[in-house]
Amino acid sequence: METVTMSDKGVALPLVFGAIAVIAAVGLTVFGFTGDQVAAGYSFALAMLAGSLSVAAYHVYP
Repeated sequence: METVTMSDKGVALPLVFGAIAVIAAVGLTVFGFTGDQVAAGYSFALAMLAGSLSVAAYHVYP
């Protein structure tokens, strides 16, 4: 049977990428209210990328 040990990367990386996703989502909201569609699009892309990396990091580092 295989044993798995929890590493700090399994906790830290998802939290860091999650925080980046939240900050980008706040930027998306702010830019949405100001009407800057290009910056809102980049904020959305960053939020989606960071959220995806957060989930991937959670699965890669158990």
